Amino acid sequence: MTAEPSIAAIMGDAEWLAHRYDPGHDAFHFRRVAREARARVPFLTDLHLGEENTPVVLRRTDCRGAAKSPEPPIHFLFHSAYCASTMLVQALDQPGVATGLSEPVLLNDMVGWRRRGADPREHGRVMDDALAMLARGFEASEAVIVKPSNIFNPLARGALMLRPHARAVLLHAPLRVFLLSVARKGMWCRLWCRELLESYLADGYVQLGFEPRDYFRQSDLQVAAVGWLAQQQAFAALIGWAPDRIASLDSETLTADPVAAVGAAMAHYGLAGDRDAMAAHPALGRNSKSGAAFTAGERQRDLAVAEAAYGEEIDQVVGWAEVLAAQAGIPLVLPASLPIG
Repeated sequence: MTAEPSIAAIMGDAEWLAHRYDPGHDAFHFRRVAREARARVPFLTDLHLGEENTPVVLRRTDCRGAAKSPEPPIHFLFHSAYCASTMLVQALDQPGVATGLSEPVLLNDMVGWRRRGADPREHGRVMDDALAMLARGFEASEAVIVKPSNIFNPLARGALMLRPHARAVLLHAPLRVFLLSVARKGMWCRLWCRELLESYLADGYVQLGFEPRDYFRQSDLQVAAVGWLAQQQAFAALIGWAPDRIASLDSETLTADPVAAVGAAMAHYGLAGDRDAMAAHPALGRNSKSGAAFTAGERQRDLAVAEAAYGEEIDQVVGWAEVLAAQAGIPLVLPASLPIG
């Protein structure tokens, strides 16, 4: 029988991913996930990593006491879905430069616990420790770039307040591109948009003047547009709150020249890697969800097919959403664009 590693050994080895938080026992659950295994999956979830039946469970206070001081730099990639965020965080994962974390479940647990009524002060203390657990790069020279799930967006400002030296990129798809992606992906994606809006309503994240019953009268793509507008509104407010730390990037700029966009993101985060080597990074040549190799023009063809099938409906929803955005003062194009040069 293999002996359980010490707390010091786990804290000093980034392969031990801080995977879950159990508020009932005030404990973190760790599972071992090698860097190569993380690169093969889009998200650090049980669905993609496989179930872990025997995690190492450690008291939060013990973990905090054994964590390295000072912590490595940690930065954030917040996103509004269907915008190539997984590709970007995987491309930023470069040995000796940065460790990328794609949608760690630990931050989802922070969201769920808050919704269940966690005391705000205790939640803040645990969030601080959760970020410390995630801020463990594979090498001493590495920063950590965390891409949370977009259900975490209502907690983005709190995370940035806990880490005043952290910087963030706000990645988003333009409204029409986002709606084309939703329409193209079919029923399950439309349902996901409703679930996302439900979660944002629970978090008080939607400030568009609708009554709760109004959402029952909206089509799937209208609901998707409401979720997009809520995120766009919050992203604009984040930029206004900390313009020196936050930059925006849209999916079409990213995918038009991914090498230049990744290089610009590295500069924003203060990473000193070799940007000239970016073209060879495997993340830029494959579908981040399926792992299949990209073919030239694949994204444009997919969007064109969706445009042909759903263009009329999307025209109507975009027009409706633009009126809402104007009434609420929501910019359709975010300020503080990441300089791409």
